[in-house]
Amino acid sequence: MADTHVTITGNLTDDPELKYTPNGAAVANFRVAVTARVRDGETWRDGDTSYFRVNCWRALAEHVTDSLSKGDRAVILGRLRSRSWETPEGDRRSVVEVEADEAAPSLRWATAKPQRTAKNGDANKAGQFNDEAPF
Repeated sequence: MADTHVTITGNLTDDPELKYTPNGAAVANFRVAVTARVRDGETWRDGDTSYFRVNCWRALAEHVTDSLSKGDRAVILGRLRSRSWETPEGDRRSVVEVEADEAAPSLRWATAKPQRTAKNGDANKAGQFNDEAPF
């Protein structure tokens, strides 16, 4: 079955929550509110708001937690995933979430300065290249 790819742009409703699986994989969860703008005669008004739960994994999860917070406008690229479970009362529940492949602050009404992350805990050399030129 092919993945359903989506791009959403909206505001975080709360700070991303970072957790770790028993195997040590980082996962961040947050919700994004997306409000459509609707033309009403000669003016525009806010339309209905949709809320999307977003899941980020591994390094993306850690970067999102360090970079985005409640109220920030973000652009999320990912895949729709459905998940089902049973409540303790025996009711079946299901939800459709976005598994993020990319997440970034929106630069429409804000600025951001990208900063390279360090690999292997070497924060002093973040963003520096020490290998020889290939020519």
